[in-house]
This record gives sequence, structure tokens and C-alpha cells, in this order.
Amino acid sequence: MKGSAEPGFLDALRGAGATLIEIGSARAALFAVELAEEIERRKRSMLLAACAAALLHIALVLATFLVAAIFWDSYRVAAIAAMAVTYALCAGAIVLVLRADASRRPAPFASTIAEFEHDLRLLRTPR
Repeated sequence: MKGSAEPGFLDALRGAGATLIEIGSARAALFAVELAEEIERRKRSMLLAACAAALLHIALVLATFLVAAIFWDSYRVAAIAAMAVTYALCAGAIVLVLRADASRRPAPFASTIAEFEHDLRLLRTPR
């Protein structure tokens, strides 16, 4: 009897170990996919932001020169001050848009965390 009880226990232990390894590998694969997606999202955002910033900088410098040239003889200081205020207001609007985008963005690795929490609930539930 002693010999027949041990293989059953070892088989159950092996099965539990295999199940844990399968769960861990599935969660690791999900994490890897989410990590790759997050990296690509960040890369794209940074590239677009850099391009937009460079082009906007050129446009603003040229617009400032244009306004200063138009009003050079009469209201040069007022024109330059008006451009500075306009740029400050635009920068404030952009900051508000960035904040709104950041608050709507899903948390990184939300699916992986949800799956781990689900696994923990299942493991803690008495059977």
C-alpha cells in the first residue's frame, strides 16, 4: 500500500507543477506582448512629438518675424508682446490636452495584472 500511495502523490505534484508552469508561461507571454505594445506606443508618441515640436518651432519663429516686420514702424513692442502672450496661451492649451490624454490612457500591463489577480482569487478560494 505504501508503494501505491507515493506514485499518486508524485503524479499529483507533477501535475500541479506543470499547471503552475503553464500558467506562468501564459502570463509571461501576455506580459511580453503588452510590453512590446507599450514600447511601440511610446516610441511613436515621442517621434510624433519631436517632429511636431520642430515644425512648430520653425513656424513660430517665422510668424514672429513676420508680425514684427509688419508692425516694425508703429507697434513693434506691442506686436512682439502679443505674439508672446499668444504662444503662452497655446502652450497652456497643449499642456491641458496632454493631461487629458494621459488620464484617458489605459494603465500599462492592465491585462497582465488583471490575470494575476484572477489567478490569486482562484488560488485563495477554498474548494
